[in-house]
Amino acid sequence: MSDHLDPEELLRIAVEAASEAGRLLASWRGDERPEVVQTKSSPTDVVTEMDRKSEALITSRIRARRPADAVLGEEGGQTSGGPVGHESPDGRAHVRWVVDPLDGTVNYLYGLHDWAVSIAAEVDGSVVAGVVEVPRRGETFTAVAGHGAWLRRGKATLALHCSAGVPLGQALVGTGFGYDAGRRQVQGEVVAALLPQVRDIRRGGSAAVDLCSVAAGRLDAFYERGLNYWDFAAGGLIAREAGATVGGLAGKAESTSLTVAAGPGLYQQLEAFLGRLNPERDAPRSQEREA
Repeated sequence: MSDHLDPEELLRIAVEAASEAGRLLASWRGDERPEVVQTKSSPTDVVTEMDRKSEALITSRIRARRPADAVLGEEGGQTSGGPVGHESPDGRAHVRWVVDPLDGTVNYLYGLHDWAVSIAAEVDGSVVAGVVEVPRRGETFTAVAGHGAWLRRGKATLALHCSAGVPLGQALVGTGFGYDAGRRQVQGEVVAALLPQVRDIRRGGSAAVDLCSVAAGRLDAFYERGLNYWDFAAGGLIAREAGATVGGLAGKAESTSLTVAAGPGLYQQLEAFLGRLNPERDAPRSQEREA
C-alpha cells in the first residue's frame, strides 16, 4: 500500500481531528445547555450548535490534509470525493471518512459523561482505521485493521481484549433505544424477554462508547436496532480488533436493521436469542436512533 493510503497515517489524521473536536465540545461547561438548532425524527431527536461546530472542525482538518477525500458526516451528509468502491482516474483508491461529530447528544445536553467523537477511515469501502474519543473520561480508543485495538488514557496505552468465555446467563449486555414510540415499544419487549436470560442490561446512550466498552471488556455484549453507519463504523472496527464478533442476524453484516457485538461464543448465543425475538420488527421506517 502506498504512503498516501497508509492506514496508520489515516488514523493519525483521525485522532488529531477527534482530539481537537473533543476539546471544542468539552469547552462547554454545562452552565447552560447548548442551543438546540434542529430536530430530526422527533421533537426529542435533536441537533445542537455544538454538533455542527464539531463536524465543521473535523471536516476542515481532514480537508487540510487530504482535500480529495470524501467525508460522510451525520449532520452534513457526504461531500466531495469520488464514489465509494471505485478508483479515481489516476488509479488511486478512494478514501472516505465517516464522521459522527457528537455521538450521545442527549447525554451531552444533560451533562452526562458518555458522549464521544467518532471518526472512521474507509479505503474502497472497507474501514481500515477508527478512533472514538471520549473527552469526559479522558479516553481515546483506536484501531487499525489487522493491528489490534488500543486505549490511551493519559500517558498509558493499553491493548484491548473483549471478554471471552462468558455465557449468555452471565453476560452484562448493553443496548440503546430509538425515538419513535412504536419502535420503543418493540425494543422494550425485547429487553423484557432478554433481561431474565442475562446478568443485567445497561443503556449508556452512545453506541460508539458501548462498542468500545465491548472491546475493553466493560460490557460483554451490545446490540441495538436503528443505528446509522456513523454510529458504528469506528466502534465496530475497534470491537473487532479487540476480538469481538460484530454483525447482524442470520449471517448479515451489522446495519441499521441490527448491530450485535460480543465475544465469539457469546455472540452466537445472543444472536440466536435475538433472532427468535425478531427485534428488527417495528413500524417506523426512519433510520434515526437516539443519540
